[in-house]
Amino acid sequence: MPEMPEVQGLVDFLRERATGLTVTKVSVANIAALKTYDPPIDAMTGATVTGAQRHGKFVDLETDAGAHLIFHLAKAGWLRWYDQLPSTIIRPGKTPIALRVAFDDGSGFDLTEAGTKKSLAYYAARSPADVPGIARLGPDPLDAAFTRDTLAALLAGRRTQIKGVLRDQSIVAGIGNAYSDEILHAAKMSPYALAATLSDEDVDRLYAATRDTLTEAVTAASGKPPADLKDAKRRGMAVHGRRGQACPVCGDEVRSVFFADNSLEYCATCQTGGKVLADRRLSRLLK
Repeated sequence: MPEMPEVQGLVDFLRERATGLTVTKVSVANIAALKTYDPPIDAMTGATVTGAQRHGKFVDLETDAGAHLIFHLAKAGWLRWYDQLPSTIIRPGKTPIALRVAFDDGSGFDLTEAGTKKSLAYYAARSPADVPGIARLGPDPLDAAFTRDTLAALLAGRRTQIKGVLRDQSIVAGIGNAYSDEILHAAKMSPYALAATLSDEDVDRLYAATRDTLTEAVTAASGKPPADLKDAKRRGMAVHGRRGQACPVCGDEVRSVFFADNSLEYCATCQTGGKVLADRRLSRLLK
């Protein structure tokens, strides 16, 4: 799933490559992914791109027509950029393409989604705040206003496992399954630790790990075209997606806990005092 660093990489690319271009055509291939009707998606046609912004994991293309094209790539979505857009006809239901946007210089992009479970979403909106997922976002952890005390206040009183807190977009925006694993590994913290029980020292470590991990990942994504962002993400991971490999810090084996549709990865030596976490469905630690 694209998370904050990859989404920021896409935003930076679109801001540089698409600003000043005029939309000549918007082709809807998956109508179920279109979540708005007012303004119509056709309102983008003839509009000139004036910039791009990120809201959590949402990409926001701004135009001079007072309309925003906003999209969320969900778990299996991606943006495919073309310097010369293909002339092939898109057949709804017969392609992974959900949306195609064409620009006046011949370039453009497709929003694509792999797999059978379709969660990608796109919107035409007058304001980002009109998109429900954006309206309920928590603070951005890389915003200058996001301080150590901001994080402490968000954690206070929450009897929720810290892994879930970091992934909850209404609490902290932009972090998903992969980077929550990386942050908790850097903070030397169990994913099962309850947010409300963290000490001041724990919060200090978690705050530093959050800012450092995300800053480094955003820097690594900067300047890369969309086609290279996924590989850059994989190469930068210390534990996520590296089950069975050696922890780069201590050399212990990276382990997984499996859920219904995904997994988390961690290092027992670095994060849980050597205890191996049981499958989350069992809700206990193996002794």
